[in-house]
Amino acid sequence: MHASPSPPGRRSAPGRLGPALAAAGALLALWSGLAWSGAVAPGLLPTPSETLAALAESARSGTLATDLGASLARAGQGFALGALAGSALGFATGYLPRLSAAVTPVVSFLRPIPAIALVPLATAWFGIGETAKRLLIAYAVLLAVWLYVHDGVSRVPVTHLRAARSLGAPLHRRFTEVLLPAALPALLAALRYGASVALLALVAAELGGADSGLAYRLQVDGQFLRVDRMFAGLLVLGLLGVAVDLVLAAIGRRFVHWSAS
Repeated sequence: MHASPSPPGRRSAPGRLGPALAAAGALLALWSGLAWSGAVAPGLLPTPSETLAALAESARSGTLATDLGASLARAGQGFALGALAGSALGFATGYLPRLSAAVTPVVSFLRPIPAIALVPLATAWFGIGETAKRLLIAYAVLLAVWLYVHDGVSRVPVTHLRAARSLGAPLHRRFTEVLLPAALPALLAALRYGASVALLALVAAELGGADSGLAYRLQVDGQFLRVDRMFAGLLVLGLLGVAVDLVLAAIGRRFVHWSAS
């Protein structure tokens, strides 16, 4: 039997993994070279081995699990809320031109305002509890997801929707059988981008007041100049972002098979 070829436009998993491993190896070599060269003052740039040792220490003490759990809960809940609201609003404004004309200027006004700029206001309104943090993350995700979904829905050819309507398809069928499949690739891209934005907003939210979390621990370690622990925290944040993106990309390949994600 002959192995079935990969779908057109898709690369096999080993084909995608090779360049990623090569890039990671080059980055690791550059990091090690800079750390050992003395170009950066000793103590300000830990070696990869020192960073891994700090990460292992954090894992053994249970600090890593506590901080990771707190950050995942905040980012996950904020992402879910923001992605749901942003997707719904994006489909509505992309499909209804009059609603788009009313909503787009408001969203365009809000988009340049970063979540970190709203930390003092959110704290004043909701206190330093979890509600403020989740809403800050949801705010950032909503704006990011809305942009992608709105653009994807608005690009669906009107002729397709008119043809479905002329054939007698009711609104819910036009949505599920025409609009949604055509916009799903844009929705997938929106969710992947929104997940990265959720992590960015998470840092801003935790720096605004928290007693646990990855960004909170970065702030504490920075106060004591524990650069090795800071690099370990940054490494965890980066790996978390990669893992979430890989999961969403895999979901896209499974359910949005016509998209080259």
